[in-house]
Amino acid sequence: MKLATLRSGRPDGHLVIVSRDLSRFASAGRIAPSLQAALDEWGRCAPILRAVSDQLNNSEIAGMPFVPDEALAPLPRAYQWIDGSGYMVHLDRVRTLKGSKDTELQDQRPLMYQGGSDSFLSPTASIVVPEDNLAVDFEAEVVVVTSHVPMRATKEDASEAVRLIGICNDVSLRRLVADDLQNGFGFFHAKPATSFGPVFVTPDELGDKWRDNRVHLKVRSHVNSSLYGQPNAGIDMRFDFADLIAEAARTRELGNGTIIGSGTVANAHEEILPIRSNGIGFSCIVEARTMEKIKIGAARTPFLRPGDRVRIEAVDEAGRSMFGAIDQEVVLLSR
Repeated sequence: MKLATLRSGRPDGHLVIVSRDLSRFASAGRIAPSLQAALDEWGRCAPILRAVSDQLNNSEIAGMPFVPDEALAPLPRAYQWIDGSGYMVHLDRVRTLKGSKDTELQDQRPLMYQGGSDSFLSPTASIVVPEDNLAVDFEAEVVVVTSHVPMRATKEDASEAVRLIGICNDVSLRRLVADDLQNGFGFFHAKPATSFGPVFVTPDELGDKWRDNRVHLKVRSHVNSSLYGQPNAGIDMRFDFADLIAEAARTRELGNGTIIGSGTVANAHEEILPIRSNGIGFSCIVEARTMEKIKIGAARTPFLRPGDRVRIEAVDEAGRSMFGAIDQEVVLLSR
């Protein structure tokens, strides 16, 4: 089933069930007032939500048109948002960036940082930046939402804890990364609010596209209608989601509704932009710039500026969007 949260005037919005083709929705308000409430009582809520989902997909109930512009992030705020580093290809490409350290970029255990989770961006909300010279970058990722996970969870425990799957844009302000890493406790100012695709889905909704604790879909990114990348999230993922969840729970319990990010989706290749329609490309700009330095001696792809638009979605072989699209414009803060 596919779940979304519509605007209601309340911080946690109104939980709805979305049809498989993302065209219609049915209210879930009588089942749970919010997605977090549904997660807290998953054993009771999930079967009822699934029954309504089946009715909607079988046209037994009409539903109403689903408009992504009316959606908040599926979890508008969460108790915890932890981003991991599942793709060593991405880490290898950014290893030489100022502020990065070899001791921090390891392949024995995934790196993690805890992001702000008090206010996530909706899929069509603007990326508001305080200055226009911060080297704004997008980062296309896959995420999972967990049930309660005990401390020192096994990989099997972690795998069984996956409740929902989605996508996010983990925005980075690259000019602030080095200062955060060198002079602070880790990423803070370099990581503004994260945005999410309009729907989260249960693992069974993806069929064989969810296997080995990985999402085997292309994560397609465009900037101003130009294709930047479409790497397959199931390829080159050194640490799968069970690994990431278990690592997050190494010294603490994880509560219902914890969101775990895959890190920037990346596949090994030697392309530079522009890529062909069947190319692989990149899920962030800094990787494209790094490859340009290697291949042609200088970075030529610019970072995002006010007025630029980013579109991210995960698609199957037929080009169908599984989680809906993130579609955002970069906007300079007005004073």
